[in-house]
Amino acid sequence: MPLSVQTVSTSAFSDQKPGTSGLRKKVKVFQQTNYLENFVQSTFNAVGEATIRNGHLVLGGDGRFFNNHAIEVIIKMCAANGVQKVTVGQNGILSTPAVSATIRKLNASAGGIILTASHNPGGPENDFGIKYNMTNGGPAPERITSAIFAESKIITDYKICPDMDVDVTKIGSTIFEIASGAKFELEVVDSCDVYVSLMKEIFNFEQIESFLKNFKLNIDCLNGVTGPYAKRIFVTELKCDVKSVVNSEPLEDFGGLHPDPNLTYAKSLLDVMKLGQHDFGAAFDGDGDRNMILGKSGFFVNPNDSLAVIAANQDSIPYFKGKSSGFARSMPTGAAVDLVAAKEQKKCFEVPTGWKFFGNLMDAGLINLCGEESFGTGSDHIREKDGIWAALAWLQILADQNAERQSVEKVVRNHWSEFGRNFFTRYDYEEVESAAGAKLMSTVEKQLATLKDQQFEACGVNYTVSLADNFSYKDPVDGSLTEKQGLRIVMSDGSRIIFRLSGTGSSGATIRLYVDCYSNDAALFDKDSQVLKPLIEIALKISDLVAITGRTDPSVIT
Repeated sequence: MPLSVQTVSTSAFSDQKPGTSGLRKKVKVFQQTNYLENFVQSTFNAVGEATIRNGHLVLGGDGRFFNNHAIEVIIKMCAANGVQKVTVGQNGILSTPAVSATIRKLNASAGGIILTASHNPGGPENDFGIKYNMTNGGPAPERITSAIFAESKIITDYKICPDMDVDVTKIGSTIFEIASGAKFELEVVDSCDVYVSLMKEIFNFEQIESFLKNFKLNIDCLNGVTGPYAKRIFVTELKCDVKSVVNSEPLEDFGGLHPDPNLTYAKSLLDVMKLGQHDFGAAFDGDGDRNMILGKSGFFVNPNDSLAVIAANQDSIPYFKGKSSGFARSMPTGAAVDLVAAKEQKKCFEVPTGWKFFGNLMDAGLINLCGEESFGTGSDHIREKDGIWAALAWLQILADQNAERQSVEKVVRNHWSEFGRNFFTRYDYEEVESAAGAKLMSTVEKQLATLKDQQFEACGVNYTVSLADNFSYKDPVDGSLTEKQGLRIVMSDGSRIIFRLSGTGSSGATIRLYVDCYSNDAALFDKDSQVLKPLIEIALKISDLVAITGRTDPSVIT
């Protein structure tokens, strides 16, 4: 019997503005009557009937609480809105990189929907998120997210097939007849197949497998979505010990873990690595697009260095051989990769925070490698950052240079010896009252016009401000202008202080303070705190952060 399409009357919500990467709210917000449905319908309306109707859409999520319910609702709404086919990961599971890879592999004409709040905690009391990805596999640009928000403020109804029997537990295809006469196909696929096949095209798995016979791994998935992918790649394909992959079961609440791969929230991995029994460690976030890399004895690879090292050693990776495209980084990211680009006479672009800004550059063939200081690294193999890809890139480099550089630490120190070191730290002040966050940004911004040429002294070090602005970016491909992307205070020696409000939280404000500077003095390479302390003191003085927020210490230090 054909499925009926029901048009449900609804009222608009005022708070459905997508942030840096989609809409993220507490689960209880999404559980409000029609809240999820409104945002999905607003997305369909904004993307347009020409794309959605008779289109092919990819759907998946990181398995956090509310994922299963949302998957079912979205499939029923796709059928009602005329989507011809939905490809969904088995049990609703697809990592963010896998969604991007699947969209591109299947040429999904309606793009994709990803259900994730990324590195934010999961569970009934925590966070959920949803975002739309374009047909190139990348996050929706601002023109689309702005249109979604505009639609969400005027929506009056949504369409759904309420009687559809949705089962995403079994691999295979099911054809449904819709009352309108249309047919709708639901295809459930193995969550790992497309992604793992792509990794095997990019890297030399035989070479990595051979290298790993004498190299011990500790891969921590933090009970996020990467568990199945890590087990398939590292255990099945690369023949590592099954104990090499830990916290590999995707759980609705991530087993109580905070799935953010940094030294604070992935401390358990750091503690294990410090024992010196493993040669390489990696952790990934809830949806699989972020990564942290550690060497033996807990040697930490700063994400800025990770990007630069991969850039400098691209020829070790089969995928990059013969390619000559440039690099890109987000504005707050340290400039280590810039030095590699300069030596190799390649272009290096500086873009706002948010992976969507890399997409145009990739599609135009201007870059093939990019990264953000927020533990995100990736290439033009997809249009998202990619945690497991980054770990494999490191292992490929190590395998290729085994005779000369057989450890993570040696690779990094050799890089510093050649290029100098870009010192970097980020202070995150999480869940600050929104008013306090706004006041701090206002306090700094009001000073920008008069900061130029001012001199500051801290810890016996003197600095002179050469530039103070609110970063803006003109896209070299489409000419679009993105403004107010972070307050920059740049010193005459190139050192920088940056303030931003994060767009990835679900409540309150997260103030991010970034500090970076450069030195080629090898005697300073292991003195991070000494080198960075003067700039941190200056940043706290200019912003009056402690007085405004009441916070004497950050929540997380990178």
